[in-house]
Amino acid sequence: MKNQDTFKKLVAATTVGRRLVVLGGGESGVGAALLGKQKGYEVFVSDNRQISKKYSDVLLQHQIIFEEKNHTESKIFNADVVVKSPGIPDTVTLVQQLNKKAIPVISEIEFAALYTEANLIGITGSNGKTTTTLLLHHIFKNAGVNVGMAGNIGDSFALQVAEESHENYVLELSSFQLDGIVDFNCHIAILTNITPDHLDRYDDDFNKYIASKFRITKNQTATDYLIYDADDSAINMWLKENKTNAKLVPFSIEKKLEYGAFLDSNNIIINITKDTITMSISALSIKGKHNTKNAMAAAMAAQLLKVRKQNIKESLEDFEGVEHRLEYVAKIKGVQYINDSKATNVNATFYALECMDKTVVWIVGGVDKGNDYNDLLPLVREKVKAIVCLGLDNEKIKRAFGNIVDIIVETAGAEEAAKVCYKLAEKGEVVLLSPACASFDLFESYEDRGCKYKTAVRGL
Repeated sequence: MKNQDTFKKLVAATTVGRRLVVLGGGESGVGAALLGKQKGYEVFVSDNRQISKKYSDVLLQHQIIFEEKNHTESKIFNADVVVKSPGIPDTVTLVQQLNKKAIPVISEIEFAALYTEANLIGITGSNGKTTTTLLLHHIFKNAGVNVGMAGNIGDSFALQVAEESHENYVLELSSFQLDGIVDFNCHIAILTNITPDHLDRYDDDFNKYIASKFRITKNQTATDYLIYDADDSAINMWLKENKTNAKLVPFSIEKKLEYGAFLDSNNIIINITKDTITMSISALSIKGKHNTKNAMAAAMAAQLLKVRKQNIKESLEDFEGVEHRLEYVAKIKGVQYINDSKATNVNATFYALECMDKTVVWIVGGVDKGNDYNDLLPLVREKVKAIVCLGLDNEKIKRAFGNIVDIIVETAGAEEAAKVCYKLAEKGEVVLLSPACASFDLFESYEDRGCKYKTAVRGL
């Protein structure tokens, strides 16, 4: 990243009287602002949209100056350092101007890491990172480890560093957050998988997206670990062509490994210390091939940090899973309704359909992020009897599946979609909301979409 030396000098110097500008008044931005004020910065928050009352009230309470619906350049270009919301691309004019002026622009993750000596475990990937983060946090908590959970989940990392003092942090990290790091380093990095996602942010170039994900290992040393999916072709290609200093810790469900985690018949074998872990996949509380991999990754990270294997096994058996990820909603007249609203890309939906052992009425659609539906065709042909579109523009979905699914219905809301599915689904079948798309055409977020779907189902 540009201006790295400038930033290092800034951090080395006293922060008192130095100016921190935060672009974006959401969770990460407000957290960075609070941490900055605590550390003695003069803080200014700027958001070109309206800041929600939840966050503006916090800024007012802490007497932090902010503006909304505008970016006043004269109040931004005098910054010593800028913390940028992960939602703001590097290509926007304001960020490019900051770069030209040699003003360091970093992520909230980078900023927060400067002010903690905690052990950091970073988790990224196109799919599975939330489940793996929550599962690893669950293992640590059950084992009595002093741990916080942050990043792309829950309270921001910066806020937790400001208000708490955990010895360990489990961080869910998106590619957008990783794009803004300079010196940030995880002792343990987990890369769950890499499949095409957010390509609109990366010039429709999958290689740029892959490079963004691998920034998680950018600053790792020989005493650090990179846990990764050894079945993933994109990961394997990057590792073949590039170098990381970290010790590689693979997991696989397709092949046996001398070191790492793998399947032997229906047993997970974890062979990274002298104390080998063996556990039947039937004992896992979360099902499906993808969740077997998530469990392997979380278990290895825990074992590397000296958690007893009995604690690990017990936690894998009683973990309750993630809201909006293959979440059971209800059974109505013999039909199961499942909420997988968090499936915002094709690969996540592939996992969901793969798990279904009954005929499916599939709710799909939203904001397309450059989806290629070809990988889904065999599963849809085998399992899906009807498609209910939930989005404003469904032409691509209709083109992709129109020749293999006889019934395709368009809807414009969760309640309408649930009612249509109620009419289409028969006893012994499944209604699966797994959109493969972002939610922002009809909903505020995937959480909003999932909650509205659950409310609609329960109202049938």
